[in-house]
Amino acid sequence: MEKNRYRDDASSTAPETDAPVKKKHLVREYTESIIIAVILALIIRAFVVQAFKIPSGSMEDTLLIGDHLLVNKFIYGPLIPFTDKRLFKIRDPRQGDVIVFEYPEDPSKDFIKRVVGVPGDVVQGIEKKVYVNGRLYQNPHEVHKEQDLIPKEQNPRDTFGPVKVPEDSYFVMGDNRDRSYDSRFWGTVKKEKIKGLAFIKYWSWDNWRVRWGSIGRLIK
Repeated sequence: MEKNRYRDDASSTAPETDAPVKKKHLVREYTESIIIAVILALIIRAFVVQAFKIPSGSMEDTLLIGDHLLVNKFIYGPLIPFTDKRLFKIRDPRQGDVIVFEYPEDPSKDFIKRVVGVPGDVVQGIEKKVYVNGRLYQNPHEVHKEQDLIPKEQNPRDTFGPVKVPEDSYFVMGDNRDRSYDSRFWGTVKKEKIKGLAFIKYWSWDNWRVRWGSIGRLIK
């Protein structure tokens, strides 16, 4: 009798195993997923890659109005937010790189141009021809859409310099040489103002028409 009573008492105090498990609220799950996605997107945008759209024709015919591109922010060393310091870099900008940077006269705007002169170079323009350190700089992407020559005293478009590129600065020009507002007019670009290297077109749009042949093309 004592043994049976003991068994009955033990079974009556055993914990219930069929109690429902409390589930995480659906709204909380979605909120956490969105927050994580936003944080990851901000990290990628700040340190790895960022999308840009071409608003003007200064880089024609390399880049056209309506081209959408991705910019590699990692290659030159991404900027630490709210500072002028960069994390580890792969390399410095080189002559021929197509870069995106803060426009020196209005940092709220981003410009895109090609690097012509790096720190220490001497850049000079003579009647639409550009010389770097005394040698003709032959860029296969440059185009001239104006036939007239503007005197240096009137405008630096066709004849300028010589200009020695300062330390940690870059001389940049648009491929559409006659219709580009660049270092010939407002000077060089500081290294800390460079956002990254433009490397691929991911979309191209022209007056409601898709330029399918441009999508996926590397920028050279």
